Amino acid sequence: MTFWRLFRHQLSDQVYRLKNKSDDLIFQPAIWGSDMEDKIEFREKVRWQMDHNRFKIIELPKEKWKGVTIPMVTKSDGFYDLIMDPLDQSGCRISLIRKKTEEEIVHTPEEYDFPDSLYQEHWEKAEAYGVISDGGDLLACIEICPEEWSNRLMVTELWVSEELRSQGLGKRLMDKAKEAAANQKRRAIILETQSCNTDAIGFYLHEGFELIGFDTCCYTNNDIERREVRINLGYFLNREGRRR
Repeated sequence: MTFWRLFRHQLSDQVYRLKNKSDDLIFQPAIWGSDMEDKIEFREKVRWQMDHNRFKIIELPKEKWKGVTIPMVTKSDGFYDLIMDPLDQSGCRISLIRKKTEEEIVHTPEEYDFPDSLYQEHWEKAEAYGVISDGGDLLACIEICPEEWSNRLMVTELWVSEELRSQGLGKRLMDKAKEAAANQKRRAIILETQSCNTDAIGFYLHEGFELIGFDTCCYTNNDIERREVRINLGYFLNREGRRR
């Protein structure tokens, strides 16, 4: 009996487990036919579960990971151009338009006096989760910290190594933040990114975040010209939520 015929024969209305050395692969019930679409769907489920087991997200304790640098590198062929008229008594007009760049934008940790790292002093109640290689290297991480006065949860770091992107790790890490926010009864999740980080903005929008503000001089006094304006995004768990 071929591999695909075997599994079409075995899968029915129950959940079956397939032993994979040390991990269980769990598949939800489905109706299996003989066409190629069923085979592709099953293969994608197998791949997803194997990646899920291989890239296990664990807690990163503060006593071990405090001060570990995150190699945050931004590369982009586009940016969101902020055009803002001077504010007067009648108001002002602001636009944020995505544009292509003539040359690739690259920003590295070496540009800044304070590169990204886990458990920085000003995030007193931070928690971090991540994926670690067999050799103990950091492959992906998220750090969250409550902003108690506003009853919001901040995502202070989110990073996935370049070789592991487009495999769903970013979503799984963000799900950790959403779960924590719900458990803590926060009214929103907030984070910052940059106008040149179009891939990150696209990911956050896909995850349900929306624009809540910006800062034109967060990093330098010419952030607009550098095409690196701070963009503030928010995810609302409760539109009627109030501060505690």
